[in-house]
Amino acid sequence: MSTLTLSPAFRPVAHRVRSTVRLTRRGRLVVFLFALSLVLGAAFFLASGAAGTDEAGTPPATEVVLVGPGDTLWGIASDASADGGDVRDVMTQIEHLNALDSAGLQAGQKLRVPVVTE
Repeated sequence: MSTLTLSPAFRPVAHRVRSTVRLTRRGRLVVFLFALSLVLGAAFFLASGAAGTDEAGTPPATEVVLVGPGDTLWGIASDASADGGDVRDVMTQIEHLNALDSAGLQAGQKLRVPVVTE
């Protein structure tokens, strides 16, 4: 078995090359602000394609339903949905229109329910 030993004379020496360009504190600030303005300019350019209009949208047609004792969101949604319509979609619309966190209802609560037009 042979072994290989290296003496300190054969170690590679990493030479540090010093750059001739040195930035002052003001120079670093100028470079930072220039880079920041480039990023912001690109962001504004990309955001200019947003699809906003000056016209107000029309709210969906709704009616107000008073929740009675024993009423459920499923029952109200099934009454409001068209024949053969998906009750889950109507439930989701009711939850969004009334900002409901859950499907639990209280008697006497007023709900905005979408009117299905065929």
